[in-house]
Amino acid sequence: MNTYEAAGVDIAAGERAVELMKSRVAASRRPEVVDDASGFAGLFDASAFLKYRRPLLATSTDGVGTKVDLARRLGIYDTIGHDLVGMVIDDLVVCGAEPLFMTDYIACGKVVPERIADIVGGIAEACALAGCALVGGETAEHPGLLEPDEFDVAGAGTGVVEADRLLGPERVTVGDVVLALASSGIHSNGYSLVRHILRSSSLSLESEVAEFGRTAGEELLTPTRIYALDCLALIEAGGVHAFSHITGGGLTANLARSLPGTVDAVLQRSSWTPPPVFSVLQSHGDVAQPDMDKTFNMGVGMAAIVAPEAVEGALKLLADRGVPAWILGEIIDGTGAARLI
Repeated sequence: MNTYEAAGVDIAAGERAVELMKSRVAASRRPEVVDDASGFAGLFDASAFLKYRRPLLATSTDGVGTKVDLARRLGIYDTIGHDLVGMVIDDLVVCGAEPLFMTDYIACGKVVPERIADIVGGIAEACALAGCALVGGETAEHPGLLEPDEFDVAGAGTGVVEADRLLGPERVTVGDVVLALASSGIHSNGYSLVRHILRSSSLSLESEVAEFGRTAGEELLTPTRIYALDCLALIEAGGVHAFSHITGGGLTANLARSLPGTVDAVLQRSSWTPPPVFSVLQSHGDVAQPDMDKTFNMGVGMAAIVAPEAVEGALKLLADRGVPAWILGEIIDGTGAARLI
């Protein structure tokens, strides 16, 4: 007799995964979250918006990309959720939005309850670090489409910003200063190139790398730094005109998105030394510098464009919050480009 379970879908395993993750998801709860007894939807009390004069909702969606393959190969599932939240929520905060809530989607070849609970638990933990609630999600079992140990994750987030506090290119002006907020490593972009280097060089996930003080796999799985609350603190302190989340495309391409067409950002390559993971990958993969620059964040995970008088206070605030930061460059007359010199 044919059954759903015989086709490869284990409903009981899915139910057990939900039970395992419940307490970890609850840790991300915000006061505005309202329980939906059916569990079909996540509810958020919109009366919280009454304190705004003209609230703008901001939304973002993203995934983790091929970094999930490294997590699968290493059998480590509790960090990949940080990467997902970093990719989604730190896009939201670029416009000045406070992140409110997030939902996730996991597709897998086979539901292993402990594995799913670890993934979702990591997402919930990272949501708490970003100040938002994980209000719902979906786990889909796709036997025959994905191998039993294969999975992918994606998510969507929603935030809110007062209309007259919206950050962006229109606020950037000549004389502003570009601050770099250090990344924790590669974050979640460029892993197709990373995996190509691992396939075509002597570097492997199990390689002990002196520069790292641990294996390459452990270094490459370092979770994405989450900047949301740090950026909101900078906004509250005043003087921030724009942010740029440094993701796919690298530093200059992403920073250019936050510039008006009348200025350039001139960035000093000598102002920082990228973490060792980048030089190790570059040497093993024989990757030219321009390709490194347009593929990876090179040690800068977020950039803030601030008024000159706000620089000292911003750097102190970030230091107090444990975020390494430095003056990366300046804004000059131009045509909307960012360049490293």
